[in-house]
Amino acid sequence: MNDVKVAVVGAGFSGMGAAITLRQNGFDDFVVLDRGSDFGGTWRDNTYPGAACDVPSHLYSYSFELNPEWSRSFSKQAEIHAYINRVADKYDLHSRTRFRTEVTDARWDEDQNRWIISTDSETDGAQQIRAEILVGAIGPLCEPRLPDIEGIEGFEGAIFHSARWDHETDLTGKRVAVIGTGASAIQIIPELAAKVGHMDVYQRTAPWVLPRADREYTALEHWIFKNVPGAQRLSRTGIYLAHELVSYGLTHRPDVLRPAHAIGRANIRRGIADPVKRKKVTPQFKVGCKRILLSNTYYPALGQDNVDVVTDGIAKVTPTGIVTKDGTEREIDAIVVATGFHVTDSPGFEHIVGKDGESLAQVWDRDGMAAYKGSTIHGFPNMFLMIGPATGLGHTSMVFMIESQLNYLADWLKTVQRNDITRTEVRADVQREYNREVQSTLETSVWENGGCSSWYKDKFGNITTLWPGFTFNYRKATKNFDLAAYETQRAESARRPEPQSASV
Repeated sequence: MNDVKVAVVGAGFSGMGAAITLRQNGFDDFVVLDRGSDFGGTWRDNTYPGAACDVPSHLYSYSFELNPEWSRSFSKQAEIHAYINRVADKYDLHSRTRFRTEVTDARWDEDQNRWIISTDSETDGAQQIRAEILVGAIGPLCEPRLPDIEGIEGFEGAIFHSARWDHETDLTGKRVAVIGTGASAIQIIPELAAKVGHMDVYQRTAPWVLPRADREYTALEHWIFKNVPGAQRLSRTGIYLAHELVSYGLTHRPDVLRPAHAIGRANIRRGIADPVKRKKVTPQFKVGCKRILLSNTYYPALGQDNVDVVTDGIAKVTPTGIVTKDGTEREIDAIVVATGFHVTDSPGFEHIVGKDGESLAQVWDRDGMAAYKGSTIHGFPNMFLMIGPATGLGHTSMVFMIESQLNYLADWLKTVQRNDITRTEVRADVQREYNREVQSTLETSVWENGGCSSWYKDKFGNITTLWPGFTFNYRKATKNFDLAAYETQRAESARRPEPQSASV
């Protein structure tokens, strides 16, 4: 069995950030485990046509590794993936990372005060790792959600999820069905509409799609970002502050977002001439209730003669087509599934087992998805969860939230080392009160009052995925590790022998 101080599961933005933070703070005894073949997480896996970020490039990067060479204001997948790997090379993360290694089980051993992590590697087979600390950086967008539709397994044509794109299948001239109209779909549809023979877009709920202020950076801008001290950081700060203004409307005053409704409707009118299609794609809920999407090409693609928007629900899939609930069958050659991910019910949670023998999935299924500061969970000692409950955003860069968590992680590690602490577990009452305050703050939000249903909520009706309000408040909350919120065990108490029974 391999022993390490820290085991990090996942090598995307958050897992890499954790590894870099460990190195920068003198904690070199760690390993990063990832089932993929290189760094990048969602930016490695999502290679579908048109894949790009909906957060401006200068904001969607580590604050300690700004990139003056972004080609455009909103970067595409390949460029982001290349940036991630450059950062990994710079910090020599390869030497601490085991790729193609699936974590099949992670269990807290109360007697050893350790996490016992079982892995299955393509090269080394089944192994176990014993770690003092487990950092879960699997990310919320790693497990594709497949639709539960009758007959879909028997479809005879090509079928694949947006996050598992089949680049060997040529869709040119084919009849293609796209199921879903979320963030991935609105990028895929314009790319496919230009090449397929016919496309049916199956829409359950029309999203708000606002214009995307995307453009290439000029040579002069690149020169300024590279050579003028502080120029890129100033640009980044301006972008950050502009996006923070939106959070006030999302969380506290949804009515201030009314101008966005007019902008969204104008975007529809510009892109689609057909009044029937216009009506189909016009949202019936408030802006922000579901994720706000950005595109200049989505509506023009829907407006093409070879594209139909289907709003009748899907009844079943046949070997050669899709039948809607009105009885209409549409013949197709391929199905693109763009139905999102298991965010609140990731299968990865089933493999993390705490001190009471219950998995994280079982605890959250019974009690609701909750954590303290989105990072630590009662019942799971010495575990730190990246991008945990109530850390998601609807308006700005998740990298900012990741770096806030990394501040908390670093101070936690230094605090326990300084105080010779071997075990920390957030107190149940502290976690409960923290989450009560989060839900209370969200009562005025557009996610609660916007007239939609979304994956932001769990089965109990709680908004478990989103941070309520300004991100700088989260940065303040995670600046220092608050030891008083935790039950702890010091090294000397762990070594103290149990009392012996008297001899007879």
